[in-house]
Amino acid sequence: MPVTQHLLRWRGAWILAAAALASAAAGLWLSRSGAAAVRFEKPVTIVVTFPPGGGTDLLARRLGAALQQRLGQPVMVENRPGASGNIGARAVAEAVPDGATLLMVNSSFAINPGVYRHLDFDPRRDFKAVFNAGTIASVLVVPEQSSVRDLRDALAGSTAERPLPFASCGNGTPQHMAGEMLAQATHVSLQHVPYKGCGPAITAVAAAQVPLAVVTASSAAPLMAAGRVRAIAITAPARAAQLPDVPTVAEQGVAGFAVEQWHGLLAPAATPEPVVNHLHEALAQILAEPGMQQSLREQGYTPARETPAQFGQLIAADIDRYAAVAARLGLKVD
Repeated sequence: MPVTQHLLRWRGAWILAAAALASAAAGLWLSRSGAAAVRFEKPVTIVVTFPPGGGTDLLARRLGAALQQRLGQPVMVENRPGASGNIGARAVAEAVPDGATLLMVNSSFAINPGVYRHLDFDPRRDFKAVFNAGTIASVLVVPEQSSVRDLRDALAGSTAERPLPFASCGNGTPQHMAGEMLAQATHVSLQHVPYKGCGPAITAVAAAQVPLAVVTASSAAPLMAAGRVRAIAITAPARAAQLPDVPTVAEQGVAGFAVEQWHGLLAPAATPEPVVNHLHEALAQILAEPGMQQSLREQGYTPARETPAQFGQLIAADIDRYAAVAARLGLKVD
C-alpha cells in the first residue's frame, strides 16, 4: 500500500476514534456509517419536583414506563419536592449532562424566577428543553347551587371595596397567575384566597366557602361529575374536548385571554444535541401512540407537538410573562 494512502487511512481512523472518545461522556458513539447514535450507561432518572400522586408525578410515571420499553433500559422516577420545585431543579441543573437525568416540570418552573428573590440556578441558562408532553387548561368553577351561570355573572358583583374572592391551588401557581391576569384583563377587583393544592381549593368551592375558584380541569372533573361544582369558563384558547359545553374566557368577552399549564421534560444545559434529539424522538413516538393520546386526553391534557427549540421558546416567553405579573403584584418569596 502506498505510504500516502496508509497515512490517510490512519489519519481517518484517528479522527473517528477521537470523536468517539470526545462523545463518550455524552453517551454517544459513531456507527460504521458515521451516524451518531445514543446509548445510556446507567438508568435514566426523571426527577419530579412535586410529591407522589399529583398530576405531574402521574404523567412522569406514565411517560417513564413507556420510555423504558422504548429505550430497553430502566427509567426511574424520583420525587424531589420543595420550594415550589426549586430543590429538584437545582439537583438536575448540577447533574452530569449525559441525558440520563431529566427534570419533569410544569409552568410553575417559569413562574418561580419572577417570584423567588434568590435561586441557586438559572432557569434560562442551566437547562435545555427536551419535550413538552402536553398542556392542561384551568377552569373557573362555582358551587353547583350558585346562581352564577357565566363569567359576566361571576364578576358582576365585584367592587374595589368588596373584591370577589377566588380560590387557587396556592401562591405563585399557574392558577393564581391566571386569576390575577383575568383581574387585570377585565379591570375587576379579585381577592386571592390561596389553598395548599387544587384539591383543597375545589373542595372549598363545593362547600360554598369561596364563591369562585381557578383550578386545573383534571382536579375539577370528579366534583363536576358528582354535581357539586359547575365550570363557567375555561382558560385555554379553545374549548376542551372533555368539556365541550364550557366556553373559554375569550369567548365571554375577554379577547385574547389564554393561560394553559404545560408539562415537560428538561435536561442539564450541556447535554449534547444528539442526546436531546434522541430522547425527544423517542418521546414523540410514545405520544403519537393512540393509547397514550387517549390516556392523556382523558386526564384533560392536550398533547403537544413542539420541537425542543420551540418548547424552549415557550418556556422563555412564559418566564417573561409571569415575571411581569409577579412584579405588578409585588409577589416575592425570600
